[in-house]
Amino acid sequence: MPSTTSAEAPARASIPTPAHSQTALHSATPTHTSLPDLVCFAHLHWDFVWQRPQHLLSRFAQQGRVFYVEEPFFHNDDLIEPHIEVKERQNGVKVIVAHLPQRLRGQEDATDEAQANLLTRFFADNNLTEYIFWYYTPMALAKSRHLQPVLTVYDCMDELAAFKFAPPALREREQELFQKADLVFTGGHTLYEAKSLQHADAHAFPSSIDKDHFGQARQEMPEPADQASIAHPRIGFFGVVDERLDIALLGELAAAHPEWQFIIIGPVVKIDPALLPRTANIHYLGGKNYQELPAYLRGWDVATLLFADNESTKFISPTKTPEYLAAGKPVVSTPIRDVVRPYGDLNLVHIAATADEFGQAIEKALEQNADTDWRHRTDEYLKTISWDLTWQQMVDLMAQRLATKKA
Repeated sequence: MPSTTSAEAPARASIPTPAHSQTALHSATPTHTSLPDLVCFAHLHWDFVWQRPQHLLSRFAQQGRVFYVEEPFFHNDDLIEPHIEVKERQNGVKVIVAHLPQRLRGQEDATDEAQANLLTRFFADNNLTEYIFWYYTPMALAKSRHLQPVLTVYDCMDELAAFKFAPPALREREQELFQKADLVFTGGHTLYEAKSLQHADAHAFPSSIDKDHFGQARQEMPEPADQASIAHPRIGFFGVVDERLDIALLGELAAAHPEWQFIIIGPVVKIDPALLPRTANIHYLGGKNYQELPAYLRGWDVATLLFADNESTKFISPTKTPEYLAAGKPVVSTPIRDVVRPYGDLNLVHIAATADEFGQAIEKALEQNADTDWRHRTDEYLKTISWDLTWQQMVDLMAQRLATKKA
């Protein structure tokens, strides 16, 4: 599992109350509620990055069957018969991949029809008769709208239509999904403000945290070999390196501060690697396993969210914000709304818009490890969020809607 990330409105509004209540925050352990089988349709490969879908669905799989339907795989062979591959992952999650012949590539209607037929047979063969549909991409409606779920959930983790290479039909399909969905969850408050105008039963579930995992960075850990020789101070970033990363800002910071070493962890996608700034103090270490991230974080002096100000970042709620803080690292971010609210407003994260401001904020952050008040306030805030709590509140809402529909 490579590095974690989150892929990510109207005039400023008050922050909506999260779907989880303050009383639920103090639950000792999640309660188990009986739910039907859950079938998730995703645009993200399960094994690519470990983020929101994996955190949530691996938890759902602890109490029932979960099927994670990925995008199809096209073979170079035109003679191959369409078929489904099943791969078992964490907690028994079944990852479903349709294998299709090359001749169907680019033929959207034929591809959707082939996948719909494969899913129909798969549901029959696996006794999938009562099930919940959980969508991350509205584009999956083309292969699934003929099936009859007992409940439909749209977990909208990003404004996908604003991303590079987004399908032209995505906005139209999303409107169709709003009509079908019983519940809409959003990956952040800014996204909630937009989607709650389009669906009456929307709930904000911002990026959460596996505190125990990232808290390992506060303990002694072996230094990763490819980072060990890099000098300090180290200024780090992990996540997918794509159109959301402000590569101009990175280049300006590296040029203005040759005494700092910038460590970038994550796969490069959708952008030309040749466009990345290349200086002696920028180190691209590539994608890393989710389990490795705390060891890298431990060796950083400051963690950053180097996001550009563009359409693809308007609605993001970066999971890495609480992950950095759980690791005990001072954080500097560009003014992403879901970072400003609440982390900037609570003075837990430094917010900076320009290269000069960002550099000044890093200088302050380098002194922050000695600030016991900041660390205490950060830890108190992190006590209020976790993926277990997010998962439990989603389960409760789903159980309530199912009960209402059956009644």
